[in-house]
Amino acid sequence: MENPVIIFGANGIAKAALEIFNSHEVVVFGFLDDDVSWHGKEINGVSVLGATDDHGFLKLIGKKTEAFVAVDENAYRKGLVKMINEKRKKMPVNAIHSFVHIPESVFLGHGNFINAGVVVGASARISNHCLINSGVVIDHDVELGDFVQVGAGSVLNAGVKVEAEAFIGSGVTIVSGVTIGEGARVGAGSVVVADVSKGQTVFGNPASLVAG
Repeated sequence: MENPVIIFGANGIAKAALEIFNSHEVVVFGFLDDDVSWHGKEINGVSVLGATDDHGFLKLIGKKTEAFVAVDENAYRKGLVKMINEKRKKMPVNAIHSFVHIPESVFLGHGNFINAGVVVGASARISNHCLINSGVVIDHDVELGDFVQVGAGSVLNAGVKVEAEAFIGSGVTIVSGVTIGEGARVGAGSVVVADVSKGQTVFGNPASLVAG
């Protein structure tokens, strides 16, 4: 990546994203965040420049800089991605830690955050804007839809399918061939042995439906 990156968001995974870009010797131009209490502050020497809709900085994307969206609340994340798509006709770049194993056979979309120690198996498919935290194992032929989040240390065994906007907590094990439906949530530490329907929340070992 030749151009510097503007990171949208200044908290949580934004700091991890900064470290990832630094490790690849990619310059981070600055952060943009809608929380005014961050404005003017620095994170590891990089300034929080202003709000996410600041046209003075948005106009640089696609010309002199790239963009990465570093917020973990899905509605907010989706809104920022949409704004970048519509105003700058660009997709956010990936932030992938140096200590990640991704074979050439893997399909990898745009705007993904993949932290240290992640191992991805052959022919897996990671769509767009996913958040994959440290130490996750994504076995061969796994499919992740857009805006999926996977917590640290989770294991997605071969052939698992996780549909768009699903949330997988930390330390989860999903057995081979299971489908996690769109927008479903799996609680931390769960062992999922059967399909989870769209919008459902499950927890436990074996995971069972949590009453709404």
